[in-house]
Amino acid sequence: MNFRRLIYAFNNTSFFLSRMVYIAGYTAAALFVLSYFLPALFSLGLAVLVLAGAGIAIDTLLLYQKRGISGSRHTVERWSNGDENKVVIGLQNTYHFAIDCFVIDELPFQFQERNWRRKARMEAGGTTEIEYLLKPLERGEYHFGFVNVFVHSPLNLVRRRYRVAAEQIVKVYPSFIQMRRYELLGIGSRTEQMGVKRMRRLGHSMEFEQIKEYVSGDDYRTINWKATARRGDLMVNNYTDERSQQIYCLINKGRVMKMPFEGLTLLDYSINTALVLLNTALQKQDKAGLITFAENLDTFIPADKKPGQLNQVLEALYRQETAFLEPDFEKLFSAVRNRITQRSLLLLFTNFESLESLERELPSLKRLAHYHLLVVVLFENTELKQLTEAKAHTTEDIYMKTIAEKYRHEKFLIARELQKHGILAV
Repeated sequence: MNFRRLIYAFNNTSFFLSRMVYIAGYTAAALFVLSYFLPALFSLGLAVLVLAGAGIAIDTLLLYQKRGISGSRHTVERWSNGDENKVVIGLQNTYHFAIDCFVIDELPFQFQERNWRRKARMEAGGTTEIEYLLKPLERGEYHFGFVNVFVHSPLNLVRRRYRVAAEQIVKVYPSFIQMRRYELLGIGSRTEQMGVKRMRRLGHSMEFEQIKEYVSGDDYRTINWKATARRGDLMVNNYTDERSQQIYCLINKGRVMKMPFEGLTLLDYSINTALVLLNTALQKQDKAGLITFAENLDTFIPADKKPGQLNQVLEALYRQETAFLEPDFEKLFSAVRNRITQRSLLLLFTNFESLESLERELPSLKRLAHYHLLVVVLFENTELKQLTEAKAHTTEDIYMKTIAEKYRHEKFLIARELQKHGILAV
């Protein structure tokens, strides 16, 4: 108990003592210089140096008397690609005095962060938490190293490093945060809250839902005469949208999908969007499937709505990478024709930068559209849009704006060419 009181008193006067030690060190150096002219000052300088050394020794003893820092790093095992993910570092001070420290976390090499550093202060026996956010831009495994804590002594004369063993591997998956964000919108009619108006459909499907009383506006062709005879009132059959339809996301993993934009590649944007769409399809009781391809068919997950279907899709999308080769749409058509026997909705994620590149693949796309409902999802270069909308002040600006408008117009022609052959383009 007396030792703790001594530590408490020492801690309260630490700033004054540290200044005194610094002054004693400078004074001893000055006295040694002056002792060249006045030898009597050498003994005085030596005494002052001994006092400064004693202060450093005491400061070192207080800092190294035991292991005074413990801690850990906390984060989820799965991260969402392209989103902010939280990391928490927890530290505990077991010293009998307050400490100032700074923390350096060994981040995964994918972030290329060399100046990550945080300061912290902990009271005697206290704890602290350091929270920060990281935004991964690549899928895969991220390796965290040690947490390095540099602790200052009470007199701020000595510094000790602690290495907290917090090595950890985090897997970065496609953006499931965006998937959950849109998941609620896909349930019921909540899209109306966002201004999405439900439109009246011409005709109806043939999937029966219920029998209800006739009201003004109901289609008289749906009158159920047997139920009408039993009830004595007009009764009509009510139909709902057909369910259990097959929906496939076809993702091109060719060279053009490696194009970067705002940190992510077109392949990553396609994967994130496909995950959201397939999850929405499963929420609507439809069957979701996945196909990835490049020069060969890579991944094929048959459309289904079983409970583990979404997790199977997520694991498959987690490992997708491009091989920088040209895609083979003829092999894609052959695989789809042989493996998908029921007419399905095919969402093809790809990109065409010129009409010539589209014309090479158009025969295969037309054959796909003949057997299935094909929707081609293209990517718009928003930087070109900014160039076309900016004002031109110089001759170079005029040339840049003209070229940007040419490329934007060609993208419009690509979409129109697809629609001309009965292929929907987004």
